[in-house]
Amino acid sequence: MDSPGNFENSIKRLENIVKELEGGDVEIEKALDLFEEGTRLSKMCATKLAAVERRVEILKKGSKEDDVLELFQGMDEG
Repeated sequence: MDSPGNFENSIKRLENIVKELEGGDVEIEKALDLFEEGTRLSKMCATKLAAVERRVEILKKGSKEDDVLELFQGMDEG
């Protein structure tokens, strides 16, 4: 999941899998294959989201664990 757009492509594929399964006209073996693929994609996306959330939290923190966003609040004053 490291290539750009892979997360977005995985989400689109998950949406397609859900639509296909909800359609109800899928043979049981194909439904099982789709479910397995969807489960795998879902786990990959969850892992990627968790990594992004960790990066955002790190970027929000300054060198002294101060919230960087707080630093910008006072910039309009002056």
